[in-house]
Amino acid sequence: MPELNENYRKLTDALSACAARSGHPVRLLAVSKTQPAEAIAACSALGQRAFGENYVQEALEKIGVLEPLALEWHLIGPLQSNKCRPVAEHFDWVHTVDRGKIIDGLSQFRPTGRPPLNVLIQVNVDDEANKSGCAPDQIESLAERIAEKPNLRLRGLMAIPDPARSADGHAFAAMQSLFNALQESHPGIDTLSMGMSDDFPLAIAHGANLVRVGSALFGARPKKPETP
Repeated sequence: MPELNENYRKLTDALSACAARSGHPVRLLAVSKTQPAEAIAACSALGQRAFGENYVQEALEKIGVLEPLALEWHLIGPLQSNKCRPVAEHFDWVHTVDRGKIIDGLSQFRPTGRPPLNVLIQVNVDDEANKSGCAPDQIESLAERIAEKPNLRLRGLMAIPDPARSADGHAFAAMQSLFNALQESHPGIDTLSMGMSDDFPLAIAHGANLVRVGSALFGARPKKPETP
């Protein structure tokens, strides 16, 4: 896949340059939703280990097929409470924790013997009516609830700012402030997940250290599968 090879090289070079300017390391999460297992395997062969999926059933199929590669799987799409069990059983990270019911479900179904499930609190930083995520003033209470669960590990915050409102960096700056505040009460957190193909340099400049990139890596996304 020569296009994937070139895209990966350009992307990792760009991330390295952004990291150097910002003064902190940046990790790439390859957004592989709707991509075939073959594309993920090819990307893995280039050195990429962490992949982000939006749709639980689609992801489970790929996780099974690609199990020998020992990849790291992140759920980055909205999570319904009735999907907590398969997510807790098969994923390594969940970026979209935004309410107590999800916390309890993930904790309940995380298998004994597996490492704690890494979780991020999703914040609706722009207060968009139709977007998932908690309000900023709910972050601390959710963080405390996660901290009480020994089989969950709070890693930080995630956001998907409205592109129309984030061009000036205001939403990213707000998330950086929220992250810094959460670090004071939970010093162990280390991850601020924000920034995608079109805006990751701006996100990194405002503290993002995990960026979620799909189209800049894999190219135009295939049609979404009918079964989420």
